[in-house]
Amino acid sequence: MNRTQLISQIASTTGLETKDVTASIGAAIDLIVSAVAEGEAVTLSGLGTFERRERAARGGRNPRTGEPITIPASQAPAFKAATPFKTAVAGK
Repeated sequence: MNRTQLISQIASTTGLETKDVTASIGAAIDLIVSAVAEGEAVTLSGLGTFERRERAARGGRNPRTGEPITIPASQAPAFKAATPFKTAVAGK
């Protein structure tokens, strides 16, 4: 399911206008992205938690030359699924 299909499904389920659902979904995504970018975790009950995780610097190898390199520390978005979501996906 892509974003357009999600918006259509929500609009038909709730009876809301497509433009209103589009604006709501867009605002929710923007808020989640900005909160996680600032280092804040966003928890949606029954779905999971979006958060920013730190990656430590580490050693690696240049695949072309085989020469050792240092991969710098970085930050990456992460998602941890809530138990009800995990259970539903597992089919239990």
